[in-house]
Amino acid sequence: MSFDIQIIRKDFPILSRKVNGYPLVYLDNAATSQKPQQVIDAIVDYYSNYNANIHRGVHSLSQEATDAYEAARHKIQNHFNAKEAFEIIFTAGTTHGINLVANGFASLLNKGDEIIVSVLEHHSNIVPWQMLCEKTGAVLRVIPMNEEGELLMDKYAKLLSDKTKLVFVNHISNALGTINPIEEIIEKAHSVGAAVLIDGAQSCSHIKPNLQELNVDFYVASAHKMCGPTGVGILYMKEEWGNKLPPYQGGGEMIAEVSFEKTTYAGLPHKFEAGTPNICGGIAFGVAIDYLNAIGFEAIETHENELLTYATKKLLEIEGLKIYGTGQKTSVISFNIEGLHPYDIGTIVDKLGIAVRTGHHCAQPIMDFYKIPGTVRASFAFYNTLEEVDALVEAVKKAKTMLS
Repeated sequence: MSFDIQIIRKDFPILSRKVNGYPLVYLDNAATSQKPQQVIDAIVDYYSNYNANIHRGVHSLSQEATDAYEAARHKIQNHFNAKEAFEIIFTAGTTHGINLVANGFASLLNKGDEIIVSVLEHHSNIVPWQMLCEKTGAVLRVIPMNEEGELLMDKYAKLLSDKTKLVFVNHISNALGTINPIEEIIEKAHSVGAAVLIDGAQSCSHIKPNLQELNVDFYVASAHKMCGPTGVGILYMKEEWGNKLPPYQGGGEMIAEVSFEKTTYAGLPHKFEAGTPNICGGIAFGVAIDYLNAIGFEAIETHENELLTYATKKLLEIEGLKIYGTGQKTSVISFNIEGLHPYDIGTIVDKLGIAVRTGHHCAQPIMDFYKIPGTVRASFAFYNTLEEVDALVEAVKKAKTMLS
């Protein structure tokens, strides 16, 4: 597929609708992406033609559904370059994957052990670790940041010790768009024997991670931010950790044999996939992966960087506007206008058909660092256009005039 923005936009039915009488300009992609017709068709096809439970039936529909679901797992394995397909665990999303790992480590940590997160994390990559510390007596350490929204790597190095057992960092900040130096973070953590989980929820729609090259222990992502459906995601778990961690949930599918005296667990990935999964979600996730790869991540990155550069320049021409997070970043602009509340700006631009996010973006420590209640966040995807950036800028100018 060549990168023709107008042809690509025709694949997304929602982009042709109007909001409040204006053409929709969807700039809340960091919250969830829109879905191409190919993904929508895959969901309809499953429920229309081969809806059945998987792994358990010998009848034709069950076999077809199982084959399609496992084919999606292999697509995801190849996309992320996991060594084995069974290292890809289907989850309900990024948050589910993080909690699965946190639950597993509850039996491995001791009082006084240390785990490290960064100040740039989403709440879903903070709260589970706080809960884990409460259960185990482990201590939570935090990598600080600078005014540019970048982690202070010298401070990170000083936090590491033989007490460090786990390090958890997002690949890209959902609130600022900062791209974290995860290669260095992983290497330094491994040098003291610590495991690493990378939250890839915000990165995987912009960057194609190579998990074997990264040598990461755990990596989580959500389909809905990669043009796939909600309610499904993946946890990549190195085989050695998959064998070491206990199951997260008990039930069907995750067992080998059950008796009232003793139950033995299935091997990977089924050990962590209790119950009937989101079957059509997994299948559609595979279709979304195919769609993104057909466009090509180099083309996606080039276009999104053009949007980011152009939008940054145009927005900074507005007097009193400040952008938060000015280091190496992608596809996100978080900003405020002096004297105006971000919620008020967001409400007005919505009346003009512009969808942005306002608030703390489930990243309150970042807002506390900047001493602000929140920001207006415009987040871009490959189907956005320069003309939509212009519409955003004009809407923000109008909001400023109306609120001043």
